[in-house]
Amino acid sequence: MRRTCRISVVTLLSAVIVLAGCSRQDRPQAATAPAEEDVVVVYTALDRQFSEPILTEFTAKTGIKVQAVYDTESTKTVGLANRIRAEANRPRCDVFWNNEILNTLRLKAEGLLQPCRPAQAENYPARYRDPEGYWYGFAARARVIIVNTDLVKPEELPKSVADLADPKWRGRVGIAKPLFGTTASHVACLFALLGDDQAKKLLASFKQNDVQVVAGNKTCAEMVGAGRLAFGLTDTDDALIELEAGKPVRIVFPGGFEGGSGTLLLPNTLAVVKGAPHAAAAERLVNYLLSPAVEARLATGPSGQIPLNRQTEACSRVGDLRQLRQMEVDFAHAAQRFAAAAMYIEQKFLK
Repeated sequence: MRRTCRISVVTLLSAVIVLAGCSRQDRPQAATAPAEEDVVVVYTALDRQFSEPILTEFTAKTGIKVQAVYDTESTKTVGLANRIRAEANRPRCDVFWNNEILNTLRLKAEGLLQPCRPAQAENYPARYRDPEGYWYGFAARARVIIVNTDLVKPEELPKSVADLADPKWRGRVGIAKPLFGTTASHVACLFALLGDDQAKKLLASFKQNDVQVVAGNKTCAEMVGAGRLAFGLTDTDDALIELEAGKPVRIVFPGGFEGGSGTLLLPNTLAVVKGAPHAAAAERLVNYLLSPAVEARLATGPSGQIPLNRQTEACSRVGDLRQLRQMEVDFAHAAQRFAAAAMYIEQKFLK
């Protein structure tokens, strides 16, 4: 009787051990929980109508869900950059898709980005990628003057941004509020290129000429298209929309041809935020966005971006810009002058 009990106990203990082993080895591990790299959080300053289809396509091809936060027209770029700063101790964003470059460089200088090495980066000129891998530029826009051809004769076309100060057009030309987006970056580039004194002198001449300050580049382009302004400073994508809508407008590349000082090109930029919760998925997204296919889609799509990837064969819908003279500006220096430029704008230009 005792022997039978002993065998039964041993058998029972063996069964428990086997079941425990099966529990550890054969049971699915958190089968219902989403994988950590099945999602990527993107803060994007490129207009939602242009960026969202690209992000949707990335999800379709990779299965990685994109959670996107878009900017507002009035706080272009700056609002998202400030959000990244506010979240520095607990990052929520993985990829910052900026529609310009200077605020990305400023975040790097503040130690809020981390390097990544996407394979596609090698297809871009050194000017448009950080040697340490903290940011990559692609799909540029040009800073242009959009002109209403019903109000401005061919012989009166502006040739440079300085023409916004021409007394002939007093109160009839405009710019976006130069504290946000590409207009703020343009001003900082002028500070870097011309020096503070000359840049301030140029802006003071704008103010003296009653240059209209409007909410954004899109608004500026629309006002020119509607004949409420004779011409204004904007980006190629906003100008292109007015042109293709049949408005009486023309796009002028200031200083871009005939021996001029050059047109400013501002690339979109991509960067991985320091401490990104989904770093592997972030790098996959960056590499995808840098691909020739995405640049071609942005070039031939509604935004008409200017490709920078050497492997991209498509040209921007803005036109063939291979002969365009680019403004030679040190972006790193411009990023350093950004705060000083913004202070002048707030304290002098807008008051």
